[in-house]
This record gives sequence, structure tokens and C-alpha cells, in this order.
Amino acid sequence: MNPSTTPATPWENPVKARLRAGLPVIGITLTTNSVETAAQAASLGFDFLWIEMEHSPISLETVRNIVLATRGAKAVPFARVPVNELWAAKRVLDAGVLGVMFPFTSTPELAQQAADACHYPPVGKRGSGAGLASFRWPSPEGYFDFADRNVMVIAIIEEISAVERIEEIAATPGIDVLFVGPSDLSFSMGFRGDMEHPDVHAAMAKVVEAAGRHGKTAGRLTTGGADIARCLGQGFRFLQCATELNFMTAGAQTFLDSYEKQL
Repeated sequence: MNPSTTPATPWENPVKARLRAGLPVIGITLTTNSVETAAQAASLGFDFLWIEMEHSPISLETVRNIVLATRGAKAVPFARVPVNELWAAKRVLDAGVLGVMFPFTSTPELAQQAADACHYPPVGKRGSGAGLASFRWPSPEGYFDFADRNVMVIAIIEEISAVERIEEIAATPGIDVLFVGPSDLSFSMGFRGDMEHPDVHAAMAKVVEAAGRHGKTAGRLTTGGADIARCLGQGFRFLQCATELNFMTAGAQTFLDSYEKQL
């Protein structure tokens, strides 16, 4: 890389930087196509935006617009793709997201596929052709190295079969976070949404332990309040919280409760 392609102070993904320093990160979940809501959410103090493409109708165009609308904000854009496939990751990465969450990463082969999708050859298999994404770098020629250093790969562990092979999955080079999906995990174990079942907690603990042994970060959803302290105490550092609609509902309900008390 020649000097003209290197900024005076190289930009670093702040989520990666915090995790490397041993600090936790928290992200808000976005499920609607409102770019204005995303821009506001990015300025509130969250570390990242979890753009939900698996369980919501958010389109690739909306992802691109969120990336544009949140440039310079504290929270950086990540996206959960609907499937663990090279093409799905490629499209959101080329739109400019800085992290990809891969659902149902239940085998070491799928973990490797996720890592390959987010890194350029010879490390991975990401195709060169990033347009909008390359504008995060002062010169497009420097983007490939920049992306390989800064894009985060989050493998979602949501089946008991994944827990049974968690050592192999955790050992996969290029994976940054092992993120537990406790609801789907409970379903796969026969407990149908009972995320507090002792066996579910035991399975999640195995993920945290494997993450620690292999230099990865463990993550999961938190419901807030005392649950945040519990998650941190269990060793989770990459935290996802409620959706923008959940926060709107909670805020509106608090307001309406105060209104009704005055009647």
C-alpha cells in the first residue's frame, strides 16, 4: 500500500476496539424501514446497530440508506443476514456494514463459510467489487486491507447441535463473536421458549467457555435492568437489546401511564 492510500490516523471499528480492550458493547435492534429512526438510534449512545434482515422485511436498499444516514454517528451498522451464504454477506458488506451476523451457524463448516464470506482472498472468498463500502476508506485501493481488519463476523449459535461442536466452531479463524440465540436454542432442546431452563443455561455456559478458550467474544440478547448485570457476570460482552418498536412502546406506555394518573 502506498502512502496516498493510508490515512494519517487509520480508522478502526470501535466495536472491535472496545472488545479488544475488554469492554462490553451494546447494540439496538432495527426492524423497520425507517431511516430516520435508524439515524436517531445511532446517535443515542449504542455501540452498534443490529439491522435485522432475518426476522423483518428490511431490504438491501434500506441497509444502504441506513449506512449513509448513520455515517459519523457513534453506533456502527451491522446486519443479520437471513441465511449463512456468501452472496447474502457480500451484498450487505458492499453496502457498507461493518459486521455480519450469520444465523444457525451450527457446524465448523458453516463457521468457516461465514468467515470466508467476510474476508478477501487469500484469507477468504469475498468478491472484490465493493462500491459504497469502499468510501469508508480515503482511497478505494486501501479498502481491502481496511475491510479485512475491521469487518466483524458474528456466528449465531442457536441449536444444541452447534453447542455439541462448539469447540470446533470456536476454533475457526476469522470468527469474532459466538452469539447465543437462547430462544431458538431452547426450542432445539425441546423446551420451546423456556430460556431460563437450567439445561439451556448450561448449554450457553459451554459457549462462553469455548469462546474464552479460543480468543473469541461471547454474545447474547439482554432484556435490560438486572439482566444486563447477569449477562456480564456470565461472561457475555457482545450484547443485543430490544428493537426500536419495543423502545417506542415502552416510552409511550410510560407517558400514557403518567397522563392517566392526572385524569
